[in-house]
Amino acid sequence: SSNQMEMKVGTWKTAQTIQPFVYNKFKEGGDKVEVIPFTNPGDMKTALLSGNIDFSGTTWVTAIMAASKGEPIKVVGSMTEKCSALVVGKDSNINSTKDLKGKTIAYVPGTMHHILLLELLDRAGLDPDKDVTLIKIDFFDMGQALASKSIDAFCSGEPYPSIAMIDGYGKVLEYPYYDDSIGYINAAMITTDDEIKQNPDKIQKLVNMHVESSKYLMDNNKEWIEKAAEFGTEEKYLEKSTENIELSWDITPQTIKQVKSLAQRMKALGMIGNVPDVDSMFDLSFLE
Repeated sequence: SSNQMEMKVGTWKTAQTIQPFVYNKFKEGGDKVEVIPFTNPGDMKTALLSGNIDFSGTTWVTAIMAASKGEPIKVVGSMTEKCSALVVGKDSNINSTKDLKGKTIAYVPGTMHHILLLELLDRAGLDPDKDVTLIKIDFFDMGQALASKSIDAFCSGEPYPSIAMIDGYGKVLEYPYYDDSIGYINAAMITTDDEIKQNPDKIQKLVNMHVESSKYLMDNNKEWIEKAAEFGTEEKYLEKSTENIELSWDITPQTIKQVKSLAQRMKALGMIGNVPDVDSMFDLSFLE
């Protein structure tokens, strides 16, 4: 439809959540897209639910938490996959996850990386409560802690693993993905039930721009890196980071299966009280 629309989109200023910053490249006519950056997915979801934004990135963890509380969010596309790494000291004698026994590992609670770390420990037969010491440290402080050897390992998203490698104090022990359970999923695009009922044309336009932006950036690595560098991370780190990031849009039956596995893990970890009806979290009509 040719009527001009104003759209407000929430995201983070990172290379893996960058698509909204190029939506304007693919907008129609007189449409306006305003990107509102946030630093945490909880605030972003609150802004979406209160109607301050129309469309928003979110972590799958946040989406599942919202659905388990009965909040009226709907996933209309995926946003990013991969991004995570388990990093250990460059000169450490840790060569497999099993070698982490007795070691101190930094993590951020309630993130995808937290869940992937627990999954890795589980697969290595390590009890997170007894065999290792898990310590809460913000992502941007993990590198310093590893370099100064106050921790033995950290599990985080990009660019921190790439920075650790390039600056020479860390090596990647494992990229924690398994296609059989949670796989590569990381973040998604959500809107609300209300927005879908009242402004389906607007959501369709937003999803279209999201698909086009994701494809464009994946096809134009140099532009992706240059654009992401505007957020303050040097290009040399981003170049390495983008090898471990997949910008995405599609939701497949496999994705939905992986979200179901993630919800089960979150319930087992006590992060949610009940497993939501995962199928009803999705509205895939805009991707068709």
